[in-house]
Amino acid sequence: MLTSRHFPLVLLLSILMQGYTASHAQTTTVRGVISDEKTGETLPYVSIIIPGTTLGTSADADGRYALTIPASYARITFSYIGYESVQKELAVGKAQVIDVKMKVDAALLKEVTIRGKAARYRNRDNPAVQLIRQVIEHKAENQMAHHAYLEYEQYEKISFGLSHLTDRFKDKRIFRNYQFLFQEQDSTAIGGAITLPAYLQEKLSQVYFRKNPYVKKQWVKASQRAEFDSKFVDNDGLSAYFNRIYEDINLYDNNISVATNLLLSPIATTAPTFYKYFIRDTLKTQVPWLVELGFVPRNKTDLLFEGRLFVTLDGNYAVQHAYLTVNKDINLNFMRDLEASLEFDKHDDGRYYPSKTTLRMEFAVGEKGPGLLGQRVVSYTHYATDQPRPDSLYRGPAEQLLYNPKDKPSTFDWQAQRPIPLERTELAIYQHVDTLQTIPSFRRTMDIASLFLAGYKSLGLVEVGPVNTFYSFNPVEGFRLRFGGRTTTELSTRYFFETYAAYGFTDQRWKYFLSGTYSLNQKSVYHFPLHYVKMSYQHDTKIPGQDLQFVQEDNFLLSFKRGANNRWLYNDVLRLEYVREFQSRLSYKVGFTNWTQHPAGILAYLPSTTEDEPSLPVASLTNTELNLELRYAPKEQFYQGKLYRTPIVNKYPVFTFRYNAGLKGILGGGTSYHQFTGTVAKRVYLSQLGYMDLTAEGGFIRGGGIPFPLLTIHRANQTYAYQLNSYNLMNFLEFVSDHHASLDVQYYLNGFLFNKVPLLKQLKLREVVSLKALIGGLRDENNPEKTTLGVYQFPKDEQGRPISYALGSQPYLEGSVGVANIFKLLRVDLVKRFGYLDHPQVTEWGIRARFRLDF
Repeated sequence: MLTSRHFPLVLLLSILMQGYTASHAQTTTVRGVISDEKTGETLPYVSIIIPGTTLGTSADADGRYALTIPASYARITFSYIGYESVQKELAVGKAQVIDVKMKVDAALLKEVTIRGKAARYRNRDNPAVQLIRQVIEHKAENQMAHHAYLEYEQYEKISFGLSHLTDRFKDKRIFRNYQFLFQEQDSTAIGGAITLPAYLQEKLSQVYFRKNPYVKKQWVKASQRAEFDSKFVDNDGLSAYFNRIYEDINLYDNNISVATNLLLSPIATTAPTFYKYFIRDTLKTQVPWLVELGFVPRNKTDLLFEGRLFVTLDGNYAVQHAYLTVNKDINLNFMRDLEASLEFDKHDDGRYYPSKTTLRMEFAVGEKGPGLLGQRVVSYTHYATDQPRPDSLYRGPAEQLLYNPKDKPSTFDWQAQRPIPLERTELAIYQHVDTLQTIPSFRRTMDIASLFLAGYKSLGLVEVGPVNTFYSFNPVEGFRLRFGGRTTTELSTRYFFETYAAYGFTDQRWKYFLSGTYSLNQKSVYHFPLHYVKMSYQHDTKIPGQDLQFVQEDNFLLSFKRGANNRWLYNDVLRLEYVREFQSRLSYKVGFTNWTQHPAGILAYLPSTTEDEPSLPVASLTNTELNLELRYAPKEQFYQGKLYRTPIVNKYPVFTFRYNAGLKGILGGGTSYHQFTGTVAKRVYLSQLGYMDLTAEGGFIRGGGIPFPLLTIHRANQTYAYQLNSYNLMNFLEFVSDHHASLDVQYYLNGFLFNKVPLLKQLKLREVVSLKALIGGLRDENNPEKTTLGVYQFPKDEQGRPISYALGSQPYLEGSVGVANIFKLLRVDLVKRFGYLDHPQVTEWGIRARFRLDF
């Protein structure tokens, strides 16, 4: 399902769709193959440019090229080291094929040797591969982390804007009130295409690195960004989202993160297995000499780079410059273009340190028309090595401010402190964003987008929503209408209230919820680090064992379910919580819960008795709990949306421990027990083979005579959506245990196999495989078939057959194979259940779908 963390991407892509059709026309498309005139061998990486502009491209490893340009250009030039340049005339405004044959430049023949595709590529006895192996062998000493101590000043800026706009697009009615945004444009200087900057953030920091024990500390000296109205946009969340997409690029890492995907570095340890390398030139004008090394993927649809490396021949085999891009057939969503430039300068110790990195990515909904161009530029200056610093300098969070962000705007002189000046079109962004928010039509557009994507309608001090819960249905309540809302930070940053009321037309009963939260650190209750107390009361329905989000269990999409769904609860839950997070990403939650549940539908709580004794239904079950949760998520980051906070998954494990104690005799609590649950979740990256999300859990309940509603009812899924945290072919209330262990494996191959199938690879589909395993059981003192002491009988169906069971000697298993990235947002799984097929109303096979918007 799409969530608020996708708000920036979906909003901007929807804007692009509005102008897609209008910008589609008036272009010239040319493609073809470039080869040696004499031998007929194709020439890789030929440069193609439109004379007098910066428009152009490069041929691929097979000498093929394709280029789309504005229809105002009539010539195209082909150039290649060692060959004479070729210029061709274009048929303006048409699609055409131009194959090019190039002549060897006799004047350069003695200096340059060109190798085409006469021989089959291989690693053995290949000088290019021998050179890259030297680069790989010297990686450790060429990294900044080679030093015991290192420090430098870092300036970074991230800018975003609409790209490839035309005059026709600019003159559309939707932009009638926004012409001031285009005043700084000079479309003739950039090939007739208009780029409209819309966002900018800057940061100046001092960075300190220590090798042992490892720590990297960034002290931020100044920062600023274009701020949108917080009524519509969570600016912190927007900044976190952009920083996640445009992460640091360290060429010496084995894997490089690009738009939340990991691409194998061309100098990774295993790179020669996946890349082809070619020596393109030797630059003898440089000191030391440099070898220009070209590289391409062996399979151009894999998640790999292509580009050039300039390697020093001074014995260090360091990279002095790198240019990275990706093939247009790569399996990345919405990615129309990617360019990364990494520059390194030689310092006094003879090593090369980063001096500037530039990452440009353009996202679009089609090959033509407007796009969203983002760029992150990072400058590194004032290096100092091997200077020990006191331990106090490295303590605290990885990034820390040297100023108080709540202070009034300072007199910090950005113009003097920036090592890289802003581009002309960036200079007015801050003012333009402020002006935009005074235009009524812009505010209306943002208001509608916020309601549609975030689910809430802002009314200033309060918000109404979420809209996806206003209407739903289930067998107990029938049609259900709900209306609710919450306060905003405009009312208070310390106090936060949330409420709703709902009415079922079949049971003709009202349900309601009310909560109040008091923040102890004057931050929003969704913003790190959390520190608050919360009290809530809920009177509502629930499916036993379904631990969904506390106030969103009536999501409309969850109304559609398979099989029997007529065993419900009416719940009255009083809850008090204290939550505290620390900068180390350790957190704890202490809570107190009083819960009374009344069986609903055809569910009945019948005490277990001997065969000769009648059993009378119990009207309600009350228990009182003391709750404790400990969580440790090292180096965790968040996208903090307005609705909830979403962790950004990284390679580090997340540990969670929960303890619940049943308090008999307190506020009507009737059962004493101790429940322990531990969970470990980790993402494992497998380079070109994709990645796996692993979740292992174990639980144990100490105590006897515990009614089954207070035991672990394993989370089942009877909807048609694939749920990651549920067993998708298990029925509600099917399995109950007082001790269990489980393993969940979600393996995303990211198209590794599909990319090898000639026709299938054009669809850019991605494979996914999953396995869910559960073992456990019930001790005799909690099993209604073995004891009558305080326990309840397991529910039965209309034919008197049991529908709830204790896990036996065999585990519950289900697995799936799926196809993801269908239409870039849909995952469909074929799920198979292994075992326990003799239970009533179970299915061995099922098809489940899940929406997932990803790059």
